[in-house]
Amino acid sequence: MSSPPAYPGIRISGCWALGAESSSNAESLDRLLPPVGAGRPPRKRTTSQCKSEPPLLRTSKRTIYTAGRPPWYNEHGTQSKEAFVIGLGGGSASGKTTVARMIIEALDVPWVVLLSMDSFYKVLTRQQQEQAANNNFNFDHPDAFDFDLIVATLKKLKQGKSVKVPVYDFTTHSRKKDWKTLYGANVVLFEGIMAFADKTLLELLDMKIFVDTDSDVRLVRRLRRDIGERGRDIEGVIKQYNTFVKPAFDQYIQPTMRRADIVVPRGSGNAVAIDLIVQHVHSQLEERELSVRAALASAHQCHPLPRTLSVLKSTPQVRGMHTIIRDKETSRDEFIFYSKRLMRLLIEHALSFLPFQECVVQTPQGQDYSGKCYAGKQITGVSILRAGETMEPALRAVCKDVRIGTILIQTNQLTGEPELHYLRLPKDISDDHVILMDCTVSTGAAAMMAVRVLLDHDVPEDKIFLLSLLMAEMGVHSVAYAFPRVKIITTAVDKRVNDLFRIIPGIGNFGDRYFGTDAVPDGGSDEEEVASTS
Repeated sequence: MSSPPAYPGIRISGCWALGAESSSNAESLDRLLPPVGAGRPPRKRTTSQCKSEPPLLRTSKRTIYTAGRPPWYNEHGTQSKEAFVIGLGGGSASGKTTVARMIIEALDVPWVVLLSMDSFYKVLTRQQQEQAANNNFNFDHPDAFDFDLIVATLKKLKQGKSVKVPVYDFTTHSRKKDWKTLYGANVVLFEGIMAFADKTLLELLDMKIFVDTDSDVRLVRRLRRDIGERGRDIEGVIKQYNTFVKPAFDQYIQPTMRRADIVVPRGSGNAVAIDLIVQHVHSQLEERELSVRAALASAHQCHPLPRTLSVLKSTPQVRGMHTIIRDKETSRDEFIFYSKRLMRLLIEHALSFLPFQECVVQTPQGQDYSGKCYAGKQITGVSILRAGETMEPALRAVCKDVRIGTILIQTNQLTGEPELHYLRLPKDISDDHVILMDCTVSTGAAAMMAVRVLLDHDVPEDKIFLLSLLMAEMGVHSVAYAFPRVKIITTAVDKRVNDLFRIIPGIGNFGDRYFGTDAVPDGGSDEEEVASTS
C-alpha cells in the first residue's frame, strides 16, 4: 500500500499490521477448547467448501438474491470490469475462512464467491493414499496443490465466467466425482495456506491479506478440527503437525507474509482490520460501477434492422391476435388465450432455424423416405422470469423432453439498471441450442444480461435464440450490436420507446396483464421487474 492507512497500526516487512497495538494473546487457549458437557456435537465437514454468501431469500423452490448483481459488461456486451479478488493466506487453522466470512458479511454486497484452496489438492497415487492414511503424506507442501487448476479457475472467475471446482474429501483423501459449479461474482475471496506461494497466482489477486495467528492457537484449532470434523486421532494429528505442518509453515508459509498488502493479527478477533478491508473493497466496487441502460438508449439507433432478426410473417391471423392482446379493454382470459396462440406460432417459427441434416427412414409400407432430422445434441429453454416463463408450456408442447432453465433479472428502481438475482441452468448447457424467452424487450438491457450469463456458461453465441412476442427497435439493435451471432425472433417490432423505456404503441406490462397482478407505478420498463416466488 502506498501510504499509511488512517488507523492505528505498525509496519511489518512492507505491510501494515492492523490493530497490532492490541494484545496478541487476547484469545486464550481455554476459549478454544470444547466446553465441558457440551450437548451439541461438532459440525462435520469432511469436504472442501466453495460457497456464495450473498443476501438471499429461500423459498420451497427457489433461492433469490435480494440484492442483485449489476451489469459486469458494457453496451458492447463485452466484460468491462473484472471481479475484485481478495487473497487470504496464513498458517493452517489461522482463521482464514472465518475472516473471509466476516468480510463477506460486512461487505453486504451480492454475488460474492468464497473459494477454498482445500478444493485443489492433487489426486493422490495409490502409494500416496497409503501414506496419507498413516499421516505420512505432506499436505502442507506446495507440491500437494494443483496450482495450474487454481490459476485457470481464478482467471475464469475474475472474468465473470462460470467454473467447475473439485470437491475434496478429507476422509478418503480424494476428489469426489461431482464437481461444484460456481458463477458470477463482484468479489472473489480465495483462501489457503499457499495463497501467496505462486507468482502467477499472485498476479490475479487485487488485495492480499495474511492472517497471523499464534502457533499455539493454531495447533489447538487444528486438533479440534481434525479430531471433531475429519475423524482423525490425536496422536496422528500431533504427528502430522510436528512432521509436516510446523516445518512447512516456517519454510513456505510465513515467508509469504512479506508479499501481503495487509497483515491481520489475531484473525477474526481484529474488527478494526476487517472494517478497513471492507471500506477499501467498497471504494473499489464504486469505481467499477457501470451504466448500461443509458448507453443502450443512445446507441445503434437509425440503423436498418439487423439480418439476425426474423419477424413472424404478419398474416391477417397474426395481426388479429396482436389487435386483441394490445387492446387495453381485452379481458385477462382472452389476453392469456391469444398470447398462448402467438407463443406457439413463435416457437414453431423459431425451431425452423435450428440445424437439420438429411436422414432416411422407412415407412410402414417398407419404402424409404428422405427427410430431415435435428442435427444438434439437445434443446434447452431458458426463461427470463417472470413473463418469460409463460412461454415454457408452448416450448414443451413442441419440443419433447426439453430441458428448462430460469434467470431472474429485475430493474433497480434507483439506478434504472438491470440486476441479476437468480439463475438455475441445466448441467452441460454449453452443448445445447438454447432458446432464451422473454415476452417483451424494450431497451434490450435484460436480454443482454441473460445472453451474457449464457455466454459465461460457455454456450456458443450462434447457438442462442432470443424469442420475444414484442420487441422495440432499440432492443433489437442493442442485442444485435452486442451479440451479432445471436438469432433474434419475434412476432412484431415497434418503432419507439418512450422516456420511461416503455414500448410504443406496445402491449403494456405483459406480466401484470397475464398474471392479473397490479401494474407497477409509471417509471418501470416493459422488461419484467417482479418475480414470482411460488
